[in-house]
Amino acid sequence: MWKPRTIAIDGPVAVGKNAVGSLLAERLRYRFLDTGAMYRALTWKAIGLGLDLEDEEALGELAVETEIDLIAPEGNSSHGSVLVDGQDVSSEIRREEVERGVSPVSKVAKVREELVAKQRGMAGGDGVVMVGRDIGTAVLPDADLKIYLVASPEVRARRRYLELVEQRKHIAYEQVLSDLERRDQIDSERPVSPLKPAADARIVDTDGLDIEQVLARIVAIIDEGQ
Repeated sequence: MWKPRTIAIDGPVAVGKNAVGSLLAERLRYRFLDTGAMYRALTWKAIGLGLDLEDEEALGELAVETEIDLIAPEGNSSHGSVLVDGQDVSSEIRREEVERGVSPVSKVAKVREELVAKQRGMAGGDGVVMVGRDIGTAVLPDADLKIYLVASPEVRARRRYLELVEQRKHIAYEQVLSDLERRDQIDSERPVSPLKPAADARIVDTDGLDIEQVLARIVAIIDEGQ
C-alpha cells in the first residue's frame, strides 16, 4: 500500500479532525500533531495573564516568548498532552472561555507566523499526520496527502453539544450552534491563512458518517494511490 509520509487534515471546528487524525496516525504508526491545541494553549496563557484578546501586538509578543510542546495521544484518547512553558495544560485548554477566545487569537498575523514556524519544525522527518485549519495551505503546502473534512454547521454543532453533555457541561444547543457559526466566520474571513481547502485537497463530507466510516474513506483514498 502506498503510504504518504506527510498527511494534512484540515476543516472547520467540530468536524472530527482530531479523532480521525489520531486514529489514522495510529493505523499508520505515524506521529499525530494537533495544531489547534497550540492556539488554544496560547489563548489559555493570554487569558491567565489578563491580556486583551484584541491586543494583537501583545498576543504576537506572547507567541514569540511562549514554549509550547505537543505530546502524542495514548490509548483511546484523541487528544495528546499539551505543555505550556513546561506545564501540562491539556485539560485547561478545553475550557469554554478558551474555546470562545481561540478564534480571535488565532487570526493575529504574528501569532500565526510564530506558531506555523513551530509547527513546521515539529513536522520534520517522515511519518506525520497533522490536523488544523491551515495545514494544507500554509503549514505543510507540500504534504503528500491533503484531506479537507466538511459537515453542515448543524451536524457539527450537534456533535459538539453531545460532547459537552457527556462532559456534564450545561449549555443550550442553540448557543453551541451560534458559537460555532461565529468561529466559522472568523476563521474563514481572517486575512492570514483563512480557512479553506487547498487546491489539491481531497474533500470528505462527514455528514451522516461516524469516525470509523470517515477513517475508512481516508484509507480508501490512500489505497487509490497505490
